[in-house]
Amino acid sequence: MAMIPDFFGNRRNSSFDPFSMDLWDPFKEFDSPTLISLPLLSGEISGFVNTRVDWKETSNAHVFKADLPGMKKEEVKVEIEDDRVLQISGERRVEKEEKKDMWHRVERSSGKFSRRFRLPENVKMDDVKASMENGVLTVTVPKVEVKKAEIKSVEISG
Repeated sequence: MAMIPDFFGNRRNSSFDPFSMDLWDPFKEFDSPTLISLPLLSGEISGFVNTRVDWKETSNAHVFKADLPGMKKEEVKVEIEDDRVLQISGERRVEKEEKKDMWHRVERSSGKFSRRFRLPENVKMDDVKASMENGVLTVTVPKVEVKKAEIKSVEISG
């Protein structure tokens, strides 16, 4: 996946990622505390709008890292579909509200999230591993070993 640095050191995803199945969301980068705190956008609708996933390819695997702070591994699902699609999903429950509590600010998101990635053809679908440590989910998808072409000399008769 091509990463393009901007002038302030942040990374942006290339909009021409051939493996991405994500739909473009014009409001994804629009972080306005005023809009987020509206009752209309709270609760289950808000979800994990900003669940970020890094995808890197090494010589022997594709490695995905997702920031899921405060979530337990039991709250996260990692699935591989037959057509080489990796899906990471889960749900963060809304904290129970006590009538006697007075909230001054609610900024942490809650609700469902789902990210899907089309994997290339060179992966071992049966050997996928996932681990979760300190709120970071790591999914490792091993690559198929590529056999080097064997060159054999053919004697020319005649």
